[in-house]
Amino acid sequence: MSVYKPFTTSDIVLSPFKVNKSFTFQGAASVTGSGIDRFIGENIPTTLFISGSNPTGQIYTQDKYLVYKSIQELYYSNYLKDKDGSPAGTASFNTDGTITGPAYTPNSYNYLSSTLLANRFFPTGSDQIIGVISIPSNLYGENIKLNTLSISTPTYTIVDDGNGNILNGLNKIGDIIYEHGIIILTSDGVEPIGNGDGYGFITYGDGIYGLTDTNFINEFITGSNITCSFESTITLYESQYKCNIRENEYNYSQNPTIISGSSNSGIVSDFATGSYFSPYTTTVGLYNNSKELIAVGKLSQPLPLSSTTDINIIINLDL
Repeated sequence: MSVYKPFTTSDIVLSPFKVNKSFTFQGAASVTGSGIDRFIGENIPTTLFISGSNPTGQIYTQDKYLVYKSIQELYYSNYLKDKDGSPAGTASFNTDGTITGPAYTPNSYNYLSSTLLANRFFPTGSDQIIGVISIPSNLYGENIKLNTLSISTPTYTIVDDGNGNILNGLNKIGDIIYEHGIIILTSDGVEPIGNGDGYGFITYGDGIYGLTDTNFINEFITGSNITCSFESTITLYESQYKCNIRENEYNYSQNPTIISGSSNSGIVSDFATGSYFSPYTTTVGLYNNSKELIAVGKLSQPLPLSSTTDINIIINLDL
């Protein structure tokens, strides 16, 4: 009889699965207390940058212009000339060493949320603003679960559509970067008359596209009456251990009550000496290579061991 029995490779299966947790924060104090920060980004037309001259942020102070430029470079650098993607910058290299056309510039990685045709608008006019809501990774885990974000104020409610778009009703007003916990508001929320392209609340004015009003963005970024809810995503790994007990193994009880009389006598009670005696299993212990107990599995009811067939006990550990 073996007291310890090693696992084989086929006895262990590691299976990943994703789990989600819901969060809801109501009021500015609750939102800020959870670590969710809100920023205004602004395209400030100045040739001299003075750090800290345009502060923004509810928790951590950032500069409005740096927030604007960072968001532009990370998520919109391929969409500054067209919401469906700017033309690639290509050039012809001539045999005489000269270059005809614009200099070659490779596309950046802008963290697209799906394989669908992206339509990312970013305001490029002077003094135009964007809103940024930053959810910390200790809340969203690996990413915000698709179709779970909802942020509301007394006037508006915005949600994500599962494809990286932030919608107010049926109109797109921004983007969400699920894996970064970043919500970006790039439009003003006021639908212009005669906008027939179906692309959200976008008007044509300064720059490529223009904004008409900043009240919509400010209500979400600086307003105190705000509710934010979403679900986080994290991957857990379930280890499955198959404990195989052959018909000729573990056929003797380890329970000390099987000893007759003194515990030191070593004499087994008569009931345990018959050929039909079969011990029961109630607990399975998992040990490391140093014979140290690291996990204990309790069966819901005692399991009789068979002397004629093998028995498999499956243990699942979620880590």
